[in-house]
Amino acid sequence: MYLKKLKIGNVELRNNILLAPMAGITDLPFRLICEKYGAGLTCTEMVSSKGIYYNDAKTKLLLRVEGEKRPVAAQIFGSDVDAMKYAAENVSDLVDIIDINMGCPAPKIVKNGDGSKLLLNLELAQKIAEEVVKVSKVPVTAKIRKGWDSETIVAVETAQMLEHSGVSAITIHGRTRAEYYSRKSRLGDY
Repeated sequence: MYLKKLKIGNVELRNNILLAPMAGITDLPFRLICEKYGAGLTCTEMVSSKGIYYNDAKTKLLLRVEGEKRPVAAQIFGSDVDAMKYAAENVSDLVDIIDINMGCPAPKIVKNGDGSKLLLNLELAQKIAEEVVKVSKVPVTAKIRKGWDSETIVAVETAQMLEHSGVSAITIHGRTRAEYYSRKSRLGDY
């Protein structure tokens, strides 16, 4: 394994081993274990921007970072620009990096226009990225998929838009939303 320091915006990580945000898995105890065994960055489960906006108690629990070594990231999701701005502004007081989820394929997420559904509305995705970057006190990253389906591959276009919006780092899941987690992950030729 090749370990090296990594820098995202003004945040320096001790190594390039990053814990991906995973719903139902990357809770505080799991993050502490990963940190103990050398993760250079841990990340919360994805957190609803509307849950933050409406001050939901369960949502607040997902954002607990007490006892964690720094740096730590929080992933937020949503398609409402005002809720995403509010979430970024408030969560950036708690963590070192804000990550925008634009890749979750779960039906309950995409039916609201969130997660990978944003890949079908790049104008809205851009507005969200710009507003989150504008209000965040910490670097902003984003996670996307290579596209919605085999007919809608937008990874390069989306990554360029996110970069121009001020996002500090981008992670691309090498499957489309239609592929979920099946088949071999592959970015392919663009």
